[in-house]
Amino acid sequence: MKPEVTIYTDGACSGNPGPGGYGAVLLWQGKEKEISGGEPHTTNNRMEMRAIIEALKGLKRPCKVQICSDSALIINAFEKGWIEGWKRKGWKKADKKPVENMDLWQDMLDAMKPHEVSWKKVKGHSGIPLNERVDKLAVAAAAKFK
Repeated sequence: MKPEVTIYTDGACSGNPGPGGYGAVLLWQGKEKEISGGEPHTTNNRMEMRAIIEALKGLKRPCKVQICSDSALIINAFEKGWIEGWKRKGWKKADKKPVENMDLWQDMLDAMKPHEVSWKKVKGHSGIPLNERVDKLAVAAAAKFK
């Protein structure tokens, strides 16, 4: 049986683009692990994605993972099947324009491969303690690049 892990993620950017950061908290059997990082010139969406990628890469073996994110783009890409359509169309959206951040979408798909991933949309800045915590991690990581 695969270990069950819950991951809260968030990204932040001071200006968009601008200095950015990401944060994640991984929860497993009552244990918690925080990760964070950032880039000097990036976007909020890239940091949202990076949080998920780095959290998944931090898992040492295949797991059953629930990712909790306030990013409607990421949740909808997987829950509504957008990503499958983009891949089928050569990473083009319905309007035939290229999908932004294709490199990170592909990195995320690779990071997900060993795991059984489910998605949970959480409302941002609404008092959910773990979501507020990952927001603080992301903002603090972004501040290091100002």
